[in-house]
Amino acid sequence: MQRLVYIFVFPIIWFLSKLPMGVLYFISDAFFLLIFYIIGYRRRVVRENLELVFPNKSKKEIKEISRRFYHHLCDMVVESVKSLSISEKELNKRFTFTNVEEIHKLEEQNKSIALMGGHYGSWEWSFILQRHINHKGYAVYKRIENKYFDALIKGIRAKYNTELITTKETFHKLGAARNRGELTINGFLADQTAKHWKAKHWQEFLGVKVPVLTGAEMIAKRLDMAVVFIGTKKVKRGHYSTTFKTITTNPKEFEDFEITDAFIKLLEELIYEDPAYYLWTHKRWKYKDNAPREAS
Repeated sequence: MQRLVYIFVFPIIWFLSKLPMGVLYFISDAFFLLIFYIIGYRRRVVRENLELVFPNKSKKEIKEISRRFYHHLCDMVVESVKSLSISEKELNKRFTFTNVEEIHKLEEQNKSIALMGGHYGSWEWSFILQRHINHKGYAVYKRIENKYFDALIKGIRAKYNTELITTKETFHKLGAARNRGELTINGFLADQTAKHWKAKHWQEFLGVKVPVLTGAEMIAKRLDMAVVFIGTKKVKRGHYSTTFKTITTNPKEFEDFEITDAFIKLLEELIYEDPAYYLWTHKRWKYKDNAPREAS
């Protein structure tokens, strides 16, 4: 069944990926009208999330952020499709880096990197970074259930020298790379929800206490990696600008969870600047009621 689905769907994706960006954004506009006004995909989740973290905003403001978010989400869908066939030249025009020399400095120091980012702006096109640096790229991801589409996504990333690895593979793969003397840059989308019954650390995120993932910090400490925040802003439709901020080059000097907390603060700055570009459909705050009570 998985193969049949792939055989049916792949030609459609391939055809769409060959269309000019202007046509794809026209499709995005139509898709936006469908999912926002007619289907109402996760509109309640988005509204509740926005009302939770922005209690002082009016209903009109919440609705406008929501509308802009859905428009951006639809753009990201067609941009993901375009990833299949977009040229390296065009991608370099659309996804730029303001200070890639920050990565070059760490290369000169012979430091591998834990690159911590969130679901903000665009993360689909960030893999073009590999064309500007010499580190070998790894990115932690959740395997797609359909093995054929999973292989397709891996193939797209491999064009730019990035290997996708699952959470269970992460320490083994990156430890082996270190033993080979390989300089690596390792991408973590570190704002995902931790299961509350497994959480080692709770912290306020946009004013609400939630369980947070600490895996990137722990791996950075165990493998002595520099920790860098990647922040991507949307300049205009189809164009993004990314800036790197080094959190530390010596992670072992930090107390547990201090690096994770520093990452959260940097991500919050981006979201507060323009909340429309964060992934509000994600149930990021679903465990807020399970937060441990402060000792009196």
